[in-house]
Amino acid sequence: MKRVPPYVSDRRAIQVIDGLASGALKPLIARTFGFEQVAEAHRYLESNQQFGKIVMTP
Repeated sequence: MKRVPPYVSDRRAIQVIDGLASGALKPLIARTFGFEQVAEAHRYLESNQQFGKIVMTP
């Protein structure tokens, strides 16, 4: 596995954060689960049905 220098990773992280803050990047959320549904969320993730992110909320 090729490693990138820390400053490259930091720069990429800053670009993502800036993109999210400006609205240029919008994450696609497949489904939201409460913390009490963690087992269901895990099954959903393992099923490969999702297209996008799975979000856990309190």
